[in-house]
Amino acid sequence: MEQKYKQEQEFPLASVAELSSSLSSPVPESSPVFARFGGGTSGTAELQFHRESESIDGLRVDLRAAQLFKLGPVQSVCISEGSNDKKEKSYSRGITIQFRDEEESSAFHCAFDQWNKEVVQGTDLANGVVSDSKKSKFDDKVEPYSAKMYFHYYGQLLHQQNMLQDYVRTGTYYAAVIENRADFTGRVVVDVGAGSGILSLFAAQAGAKHVYAVEASEMAEYARKLIAENPSLGQRITVIKGKVEEVELPEKADILISEPMAWFVGTLLVNERMLESYVIARDRFLVPNGKMFPTVGRIHMAPFSDEYLFVEIANKALFWQQQNYFGVDLTPLYGCAFQGYFSQPVVDAFDPRLLVAPAISHTIDFTKTKEEDLYEIDIPLRFIASVGTRVHGLACWFDVLFDGSTVQRWLTTAPGAPTTHWYQLRCVLSQPLYVMAGQEITGQLRMIAHSSQSYTIYLTLSAKMWGPGAEQGGILQTSSCKLDLKEPYYRMSQPQAYAVAQDQQPHPLMHAQDIQIQGEDLEEPELLQQQIQNTGGQLQ
Repeated sequence: MEQKYKQEQEFPLASVAELSSSLSSPVPESSPVFARFGGGTSGTAELQFHRESESIDGLRVDLRAAQLFKLGPVQSVCISEGSNDKKEKSYSRGITIQFRDEEESSAFHCAFDQWNKEVVQGTDLANGVVSDSKKSKFDDKVEPYSAKMYFHYYGQLLHQQNMLQDYVRTGTYYAAVIENRADFTGRVVVDVGAGSGILSLFAAQAGAKHVYAVEASEMAEYARKLIAENPSLGQRITVIKGKVEEVELPEKADILISEPMAWFVGTLLVNERMLESYVIARDRFLVPNGKMFPTVGRIHMAPFSDEYLFVEIANKALFWQQQNYFGVDLTPLYGCAFQGYFSQPVVDAFDPRLLVAPAISHTIDFTKTKEEDLYEIDIPLRFIASVGTRVHGLACWFDVLFDGSTVQRWLTTAPGAPTTHWYQLRCVLSQPLYVMAGQEITGQLRMIAHSSQSYTIYLTLSAKMWGPGAEQGGILQTSSCKLDLKEPYYRMSQPQAYAVAQDQQPHPLMHAQDIQIQGEDLEEPELLQQQIQNTGGQLQ
């Protein structure tokens, strides 16, 4: 399909010369010289140099592989790619351009940038390719080492197997697609982060006209092999190796399908920042009012009480209380080690009876949210305690909705539901709160994205006054923590039922009120250091 470009633009020049390995070969100045932006004979956008009546032999530049640099106020050089070797580009051809004045030079550079941008973003391509002439959004916000490890991880079959063997996850996706054949039959589908290609195959089973499976890791090669060996479906699937921020597709999609919730600590829905890529794919490829599978995501949160977990974490730092470790006093690092262990979110499955209040939720509509909305997420917290106990932190899980035309399906990772490979996630406070039944718990969960494809979490929980006169009262206790979602504690044990209330069975080794800690390196919010007594007396 030939690309339609905007109207041609022409600029007068003082002179133009092609660089060679020896000397420049200037164009004779017998007549005025012009530069013209427009579509070439092959349908590609070109920069052509010509005199008033004829083109200059050989001076045509393909804008898909060209860059323009200023050498001075009225002189520039245009270089174009001279090698098709994808592993090593070489810009072996250069054309020097002399302008008549600075104003014409600025106008030419502005036009070059506009045409170049149009070529990169709007070119029609037969089977989809990767556009590498511009640095993508992904590269701008993700550090190279993190990206390398991320794609290495997902490029291994053993990790894909972990996800495929999660039958709750895979079965729900299959049901959501097959039960909504009306959304897929005869439609163009883009599989964002296709992995092994399983979701692309599901879409083809549901009658998709064509599926573009976009996968940036080496798993793309495995996907090609798997799809090729299922020819009845594979003939309608094209695997494209590249990032959704960079690839170009020959047509728009009627529906996007993806698993943007992340395997690697995906319990908070947004880790790995894959949701941002899902939203970018929506903006780049989806037709207006197109469908997204999944459509909506919700993060659920509730305070919990788990004495055993708290003591398990606290006791990890006891190593640093040794005063004579081969003649060395380790105690100066105890406080840092203690805070370090509590800065790790805990990934495991837990008994829902550990929750001390009904959960609240934060909804993200994938069809409407902006990429920038995911850079920083602030969630106000408010709960009413159902029981009197010690609150050890905040438990989190997620669910997503596949809003099909025929059937709506939910995929949930909630405690008490069949366990998935996502498990649940808990943020544990180093200083627990004491609450009574009916007491209000308030706070904030703040998540800030960082360049390692994850989030820094700031959690604050406060227990408000309760009982008669509570409306005139304020905060009794506050506890805060800072956690790195990139560095979790993989506990991943199956949920255990506790025979008795935990607040009636204090652990003999250590309690929160017995631990003296020196908070260090907590930027925002800062952990309160005051000791909380069993009486629940107000902090000074």
